[in-house]
Amino acid sequence: MTIKVLLADDQALLRATFRMLIDSCEDMTVVGEASDGAEAVHLARTHRPDIVLMDIRMPGTDGLTATSTLCADPELSATRVLILTTFETEEYVARALHAGASGFLGKDVTTDTLLAGLRTVASGEALLSPVATRTLIANFLMSPFPGAQLASPGRLSELTAREREIMAMAAEGMSNTEIAETLVLSPLTVRTHVYRAMAKLGARDRAQLVVIAYQTGLVQVTPPNPPAPGTGTP
Repeated sequence: MTIKVLLADDQALLRATFRMLIDSCEDMTVVGEASDGAEAVHLARTHRPDIVLMDIRMPGTDGLTATSTLCADPELSATRVLILTTFETEEYVARALHAGASGFLGKDVTTDTLLAGLRTVASGEALLSPVATRTLIANFLMSPFPGAQLASPGRLSELTAREREIMAMAAEGMSNTEIAETLVLSPLTVRTHVYRAMAKLGARDRAQLVVIAYQTGLVQVTPPNPPAPGTGTP
């Protein structure tokens, strides 16, 4: 299968660079380019891409608004949104994940990481750096933005013990393969448990499953380690 990618970024040079890189891969193709969020939504509805590589900061309709629109459209349920960010706007990234984005990449990403990230999201996985995710989710939980609804711990009552265990490991940033090796299960069995948990919780994808895991307290945000004696700032 060929992974269809839609590029959404107001920088024409960056779009051209990404297009050249993606189109050089036999298993990927760029189906369109958008310079703002409104155009991204229009082109996504036209081309039905597998992934929208979405910048957050764009003139007019920004990437956050476009992500919310795309992820709320039932006709685009198979389309995943991968956010491009400089990690300067953690609140916006947290909002995008809450809206249904499948992960994020820095704009200074390497070629190999970008291509691997696109393939990861296309396969149904979330692209979430464990360290960055903990920071984002921690900020999101400590001061949720207006209108945000935090998931109640009671939502987990429908899950089996195994589903909760695997969901927690996924939230810690472990892949299906890593979880399978740890629990001595097959990757297919792990994938099945993940999808069952997503279905029961109404999560659009693995990224939303991670958000719910933190919101419900299934996974606790790990506080930073205190400085060693004598090494702190006076």
